[in-house]
Amino acid sequence: MTHQRLGDYDNSWFLRGRPRHVEALWILASIFVSSSIPGSGLRCWFLRRFGAVIGDGVVIKSRVRVKFPWRLSVGSNSWIGEGVWLDNLAQIDIGSDCCVSQGVYVCTGNHDWSSETFDLVTEPVSIRDGCWVGAFARIAPGVTLGVDAVVAMGGVIVGNVPASTVFGGNPATLIKARD
Repeated sequence: MTHQRLGDYDNSWFLRGRPRHVEALWILASIFVSSSIPGSGLRCWFLRRFGAVIGDGVVIKSRVRVKFPWRLSVGSNSWIGEGVWLDNLAQIDIGSDCCVSQGVYVCTGNHDWSSETFDLVTEPVSIRDGCWVGAFARIAPGVTLGVDAVVAMGGVIVGNVPASTVFGGNPATLIKARD
């Protein structure tokens, strides 16, 4: 195989989901959302105005980054910790009663490294009700975390996690069933 020809890269097929002017307004609004200024309620308000579905009782801490709020759903009584990055080129669904701890990175897009033109590939991520994603964990595109699953601190999740289990490590493996 030859090396990637990045000059031939073309993701013009990718639909960003909103007109450029809406995306530009979101970039301005996200300055507050991703800031260190307190204000979970205001963060939720901004995200809703730009198309996110945010349930009741959601807490969104400071320095949270959201690529496209119109591709985000967060169920009631969930918590998004400081410095979380929701890199949602595709849909991210976070259920109710979830905790996404500080520094977590949720990724929905990658590149096909086997393609000479390094094509963009996107896949949604689903974090089901009752999940706890530990601090600084990494969630790969296409992953589903089952109901009541736990990802240990720093876990790197590259495949689905069954309901009521605890996974950790890099790459993450089963630690135990959740009691």
